Amino acid sequence: MTAAGVPWWHPANLIGSWFGTGYLPIASGTWGSLGALPFAWLIMDRFGPIGLAVAAAAAFLAGMWASAVILQRSGRKDPSCIVIDEVAGQWITLLPVLPLDPVLYAVGFVLFRIFDVLKPWPANWCDQQVPGALGVMLDDIVAGFYAAFGVHVIALANLQFGFF
Repeated sequence: MTAAGVPWWHPANLIGSWFGTGYLPIASGTWGSLGALPFAWLIMDRFGPIGLAVAAAAAFLAGMWASAVILQRSGRKDPSCIVIDEVAGQWITLLPVLPLDPVLYAVGFVLFRIFDVLKPWPANWCDQQVPGALGVMLDDIVAGFYAAFGVHVIALANLQFGFF
């Protein structure tokens, strides 16, 4: 059994922990976000922003199921091993990055982590007031939209002023 209350090989654990990254020591959410980046790049390269949006929606839905199983079995409100919410939020953050740009991916990573940690309203409300799997997932989705807006603004400023 894992800290999630399910065996390591259980699909809910594999999805919820993003194939084990949620069990890495210290800052599991950061590891989950980092683990999402290469997949986002590959999806964007192959299928564009629509593909990444579909992948983010699929991660959200799969995360709802996996989180519900883990919450029920672990008896905890939001175990740190669940990082599929960071994956979905990170993918939303990167939707405005076209063409692919490693600097904007790094900016998106940093912005998402900032918004995920600070949880500006309504993310903090979702985190504190929305129960269960939806609450686990929703605050990161909101953080992803905030960060996507920030990435978009920075990308436009870069086009205008050529920062990088």
